[in-house]
Amino acid sequence: MTTFSIGQAAEVLGVSSETVRRWADAGQLRMEREGSGNRLIDGVSLAGFAKERAQGMHPVSGEVLTSVRNSFAGIVTSVRCDDVVAQVEIQSGPHRVVSVVSREAVEELGIEVGTTVTARVKSTNVHIDRPHHRS
Repeated sequence: MTTFSIGQAAEVLGVSSETVRRWADAGQLRMEREGSGNRLIDGVSLAGFAKERAQGMHPVSGEVLTSVRNSFAGIVTSVRCDDVVAQVEIQSGPHRVVSVVSREAVEELGIEVGTTVTARVKSTNVHIDRPHHRS
């Protein structure tokens, strides 16, 4: 079973190690101690906690009917336009999302640095990587 240290869990959740400790002390996140006394979180518990915590963070407005399930609410950090297309960068929590859209769409939507937006992604090609250092 995959386990995470407090620091690794904090990195996954995008919070500080102290926040993870507080959640554990409050009983919101289940931790166990290994033989040497270090706190460990099992991967299944961490996945459930992350999913529960994220519910409602990127809601699809009731005004929008969509089949897209991958939504990233965030703030626009960069817009680069040429005559036809624009590259829009969005910071969604710890995630950077980059999209190339038409310049016309950027202008119609009023997208500029500092605007809050939701990037929606539907793809048949999603690549998944796994670091080697997890236990």
